[in-house]
Amino acid sequence: MSDAQQIASEFKSKHGLKRILPAFFYAIDGLKSAWKNEHAFRQELALVIPGIIAALFFPIAALEKLLLIGVLVMVLIVELINSAIEATVDRVSLERHPLSKNAKDYGGAAVLLTVLFAGVTWMVVLTPAVLRWIE
Repeated sequence: MSDAQQIASEFKSKHGLKRILPAFFYAIDGLKSAWKNEHAFRQELALVIPGIIAALFFPIAALEKLLLIGVLVMVLIVELINSAIEATVDRVSLERHPLSKNAKDYGGAAVLLTVLFAGVTWMVVLTPAVLRWIE
């Protein structure tokens, strides 16, 4: 048995195209779980959905709309990754440990930077449109 076979999880799919549909449903399960168990995800989604709707109606170019929507979706993506890190750390041990704290803090910092990036992006994209509207 090769080293690659020894370290591969028994749960790892090796079915090629047959894995696409189950992978889709696993992803849906992940979204459902995040909605049910992650308060921060629900809060961010409560801001992202109206933000996406608003972005669609702003009098800006399609690429700018895509950018505004993209940074909002990126916040959700990073929050999901952060939640995965936190769940993994908690699964390994609920004991307080400096490395566990670091892992969780790094995930939180990634979310914070993403939110700040989204905010700056919205300001940069919308400021010219707002200035044109004021004039």
